[in-house]
Amino acid sequence: MLISDIRQRLRALGANPAHESRLLRHWVQNLPLDAGRQPLKGWLPQAVMADLPGLMAELDGLLALRSEHAGGDGMSARLLLGLRDGQTVETVLLPRDGVCVSSQVGCAVGCRFCMTGVDGLIRQVASAEIVAQVVLARRKNPALKKVVFMGMGEPSHNLANVLDAITLLGREGGFAHKQLVFSTVGDERAFDALHAAEVKPALALSLHTSDAAKRADLLPRAPRLSPEALVEAADAYGRASGYPVQYQWTLLDGVNDGPQELDGIVRLLKGRYGLLNMIPFNSADGLPFARPDWERAREIAAELSRRGVLTKLRDSAGQDVEGGCGQLRAREAVGRPGRVVRIHA
Repeated sequence: MLISDIRQRLRALGANPAHESRLLRHWVQNLPLDAGRQPLKGWLPQAVMADLPGLMAELDGLLALRSEHAGGDGMSARLLLGLRDGQTVETVLLPRDGVCVSSQVGCAVGCRFCMTGVDGLIRQVASAEIVAQVVLARRKNPALKKVVFMGMGEPSHNLANVLDAITLLGREGGFAHKQLVFSTVGDERAFDALHAAEVKPALALSLHTSDAAKRADLLPRAPRLSPEALVEAADAYGRASGYPVQYQWTLLDGVNDGPQELDGIVRLLKGRYGLLNMIPFNSADGLPFARPDWERAREIAAELSRRGVLTKLRDSAGQDVEGGCGQLRAREAVGRPGRVVRIHA
């Protein structure tokens, strides 16, 4: 189901734009239908009121909670959600009242350090299915205040659905634009669309290396833009939107943690309008990479900060229980039992 399908259904029943906006606001913000100073009954067209129970039931049925794996911090949890066609996606409740949502079932980019892309792209997640993940998260945490598009999938490969979801969340969802974070490996179409978007989210760019050849190996089906071109485009959008860019760097032991890479990071990011999020790799069976020593990761982050690149080291916990993106879905697919999962913040 698309957000446009919901709007068309309401219009066919006689709803005007104000009716649409209020009903969508009730859904996205998880508000009771009788909330507000003006009751819906008597204000909405009779045909809309008659259809409302069925519509809300359909929206509630977009997702089903298959399993929930609580984080050891007491604030985070990874949710495995079933879609109506039997496919599954992961949604993560984050500390500090955030949620990480998925935009695709699988992924076509094929990042060699990520379980999500192992089976390639299976299908797009529709715009209403994306928003439904936020609705479910709000039911679990009414104080939700941030949505990051960093779950399964590459948002720039499902651009129309993701931007439709972002627009609804920014207009009727009660989220400030900077509280919506669009994450991408980098795509010229995405940069163009973000500049033109009605609701301009903050940007997170998955960089992972400063070397073009190495990036082509690590992200085999990402657009062939050089790291320099990617950072230039991201920086331009960050300055235009007013939100610092979050540069994402999965730290792989012996792969992208050497002196040449650190020099490359300084060359690319010093003086840019953004910060570097450095996340040690979350080890997974079948992937040919190792998690670096935590002390070494701390030294790298400290050195980069000393050299003028604002760097935040984030702990990707859950090493013994497969907490990385796509691992929970992969575990269920082969029939392995669920276990408690700790999630990185």
